[in-house]
Amino acid sequence: MNDQTNIEKNDLVSWFSESIIIKVGLIGLLTILLLIPSNLIQDLINERQARQHEITKEITDKWSSKQLIEGPIMVLPYKKLIGNKDAAGKTVYKEIVTNIYILPELLNVKSSVTPQILHRGIFDAVVYDSKVNVNGKFSELEIEKSGVDPEMILWDKAKIVIGISDLKGMKNNPEIKLANQTYQVEPDFTSLKLFTNNLIILPDLSKGKRTSLSFSFNLDLRGSNEMSFLHLGKSTQVSINGKWNDPSFIGRYLPEERTINENGFSATWKMPYFNRPFPQQWEEVNSVLKTDDKASFGVKFMLPVDQYQKTMRTAKYSFLIILLTFISLLFTEMIQKKKVHLLQYVLIGAAMIIYYTLLLSFSEQVGFNYAYLIASVSTIVLIGVFIASLLKNKKAAFILSAILSVFYGFIFIIIQLQDLALLYGSIGLFIIVATIMFLSSKMDWSKKQLVKE
Repeated sequence: MNDQTNIEKNDLVSWFSESIIIKVGLIGLLTILLLIPSNLIQDLINERQARQHEITKEITDKWSSKQLIEGPIMVLPYKKLIGNKDAAGKTVYKEIVTNIYILPELLNVKSSVTPQILHRGIFDAVVYDSKVNVNGKFSELEIEKSGVDPEMILWDKAKIVIGISDLKGMKNNPEIKLANQTYQVEPDFTSLKLFTNNLIILPDLSKGKRTSLSFSFNLDLRGSNEMSFLHLGKSTQVSINGKWNDPSFIGRYLPEERTINENGFSATWKMPYFNRPFPQQWEEVNSVLKTDDKASFGVKFMLPVDQYQKTMRTAKYSFLIILLTFISLLFTEMIQKKKVHLLQYVLIGAAMIIYYTLLLSFSEQVGFNYAYLIASVSTIVLIGVFIASLLKNKKAAFILSAILSVFYGFIFIIIQLQDLALLYGSIGLFIIVATIMFLSSKMDWSKKQLVKE
């Protein structure tokens, strides 16, 4: 009786250790467990990317941050009488001072930009020097539509206001030429909140008492990452050129004309005021001009390669690569009739996880493409040699290495694609699943396929 029990127990242990179904289930469980270190790798990538942004911000803060060039706008202080009834029902008039804001009739901007890359350790930041010329003409004061009394305007306290988002980037003391007279620009420390940083001139317009005046000024600016402009003119034309072959046009408006080649880029915007979110003239005590994407446009100087973004995209395919590798190895051991221990699957999975740390660390030093090559070849050779020593079959190890090479090559192609990544990825996965289905149909799953080592 005891002998029969021992035989049945040994048969159960043998079945458990050699059953294909049990082996497949354990491999699936192992693949799911390997998602934990895979997610930790993705957290590491995010941490390194955050560190890059931190270093880039430090560099740009010391140089100058992104620049938004705003204005000019004419501001005319205007006296008004406001009537309020008192407790007795009498109308009491109180004089207040408000502002009339007038935008340019014509606004022309020409800018030349010279970007460069600053390095700190392994991190890079794009900064630039720029020369900007702005000229145009203000609109005539609208009297009939607005009901403004010209005699109540304080012409001697008029202001012309321009805005620069980061004053630290100014390399010169600008001068504004208004109606053939030159004025020194100075910062405004009053309660005027038109732009974040207001630079003003104080022309005395009491002699001519008119607003249809031409203007021009030049700016010598430093900035980083982006250079933008505000659509303020009734007719706005902006042209910008620079020695940078990977620009990204940002904001609400795309350039009407653009040229991008290996020597640099040039772009031109031509816009009427119909799609501008500002009136040509308005009255308010203290207006704040919202300079969001509804009115701004410009160019962003992108780095040619963002290795962290590509490494993260690669790491998101880790589950797929590990699963397909394990399936390929399982088919190999079934065909070769040689058993691979579950612990050896764990070691192979560990090697494939370490692959992503290799990819991340080398991409910071030599760029993503070379890092991908180094990490892939190292991992494929390591697993190939390991399998050759396990199965004592160099041909099987070579075939498995070739399969891994196809997998890593397929992922690399998907990473390089943008718009067609989903299409090619879906087709590739369909072919892989079809291949696995075909191979599995050629195997006899009703018998034990695994034998003892």
